[in-house]
Amino acid sequence: MIIDNKLYIGGIAALELAKTYGTPLYAYDESVIRQRCKDLQKFISYRPIKVYYACKANSNPTILRAIKEEGCGIDAVSPGEIVLALNCGFSPKEIVFTGNNLTDDEMRFGITQGILQNIDSLSQLERYGKINPGSKIWVRINTDVGAGHHAHTITGGPDSKFGIYYDKIQEIKAIADMHRLKIVGVHQHIGSGILNPDDFITAMDALLPVAKQFSELESVDFGGGIGIPYRADQKQINLEALGKTISEKFKAFCQEFGRQITLTIEPGRFLVAESGVLIAKVNTIKDTPAHKFVGVDSGFNHLVRPAMYGSYHEIVKVDEVKSDKTDKVLVAGNICESGDLFTLGDSGEKVDRELPVLKEGDIIGILDAGAYGFSMASTYNMRPRPIEVMVNGKLHNVIRERETVEDLMRGLE
Repeated sequence: MIIDNKLYIGGIAALELAKTYGTPLYAYDESVIRQRCKDLQKFISYRPIKVYYACKANSNPTILRAIKEEGCGIDAVSPGEIVLALNCGFSPKEIVFTGNNLTDDEMRFGITQGILQNIDSLSQLERYGKINPGSKIWVRINTDVGAGHHAHTITGGPDSKFGIYYDKIQEIKAIADMHRLKIVGVHQHIGSGILNPDDFITAMDALLPVAKQFSELESVDFGGGIGIPYRADQKQINLEALGKTISEKFKAFCQEFGRQITLTIEPGRFLVAESGVLIAKVNTIKDTPAHKFVGVDSGFNHLVRPAMYGSYHEIVKVDEVKSDKTDKVLVAGNICESGDLFTLGDSGEKVDRELPVLKEGDIIGILDAGAYGFSMASTYNMRPRPIEVMVNGKLHNVIRERETVEDLMRGLE
């Protein structure tokens, strides 16, 4: 939030956090995460509902525990995420394993942990049936509907690697019958970063006719993908209107189906993105005939979304968010790659950003970085990952220590 033209995370000025913990650092506002959990469960009035957090968005254990306290489960996509969720106090019944191109050993691991598995292909269904006959499963359906903020985040349609195509229902049933598998859930996920509620309704309308063909259903899962407005000209999704439509449609489906079943969704970005800020220090200013570069002590090893997706993140000078004195600049990281810029366009082109005049030693905040920031971070160039800090009102504490070069050297000697 902005108070007196300064960036605050919760009740603490971002500049104060930078002075306390050094830079770069990720800082999260716990109240935002908890409020987003409440928002989803409030605006979808249909009951029973289950929200599974897609923890790939941000897997910090402190964040997972806060989300658990708000009544959410976990959507895990790997054995590692299962272990993490169990260690954070989630019971096996609160976890769904939605893996992609899994090995037999990975499926066996989920089975040994008592985790319900969401099957992604006919091949996986056949292999799973041989490993664990007579068990309950979900199946992930590709309903030929896809949407998202970038081609790499669209997870439905003929170009997507995810799910079993909707015209393969009879094959699904035949394999399930062969191995006495009980299909208790159908699932879809059309993409990520969606702000148009019509995309969700279109996908819902595509999945429900498929769901009717499975008589033993206990859940229908419409996936996640709800976006947040990264740009000033984008609007927050009308969650109340979307929730009302979802509730009405699913209630009508259950009446036709003959019994009430659980409505399930799997948000990731929506719960955590707006809570997080990547705070960095300006250390270099340089000019070329084409651009003024502002170099900072972070890079795409800490926030890869702009380089990977052309994603936009608002950038502010933390102690002077708005100013009459501005420059058009490119904000560059410290990684030895030409693409290490935080100010890129949708197609990866360099886009100057108008910011208050910056000098070496100034602190910037890269906003809405709580999702797919630290969780996608790397140690490329042998640069350690940053410290993570949770803010709750005026309280703040470290939730992951800053890595050191010594940490990176362990196991290499």
